[in-house]
Amino acid sequence: MKIDYRNQALKILPWVCGKCGRDFSGKKLAELTVHHKDHNYNNNPPDGSNWELLCTYCHDNEHSRELESQWQSDPDSKAGKEKEPVATHNPFANLKKLLKVPEQEK
Repeated sequence: MKIDYRNQALKILPWVCGKCGRDFSGKKLAELTVHHKDHNYNNNPPDGSNWELLCTYCHDNEHSRELESQWQSDPDSKAGKEKEPVATHNPFANLKKLLKVPEQEK
């Protein structure tokens, strides 16, 4: 039997975003999500100790920050190293030649 942890969380936790503190009710309740504190969505204790309710914006931000911290701590990432240019096209590479006035117009 699969436990619907969102409904369980809504029964035992206040309908307030754990990060920004906004209150939710009515139709806005759909914007409140369950965040797993240990980031393991399979860890769903019935007492809700691994959950916190976050609005969709704060939930996205929480996961973005985790991904960024993993990237920064990854020794294979280029964080702190000399980075190669991302863009390979230089739209102004030929600009001097294009702006050069022909000899006959001088």
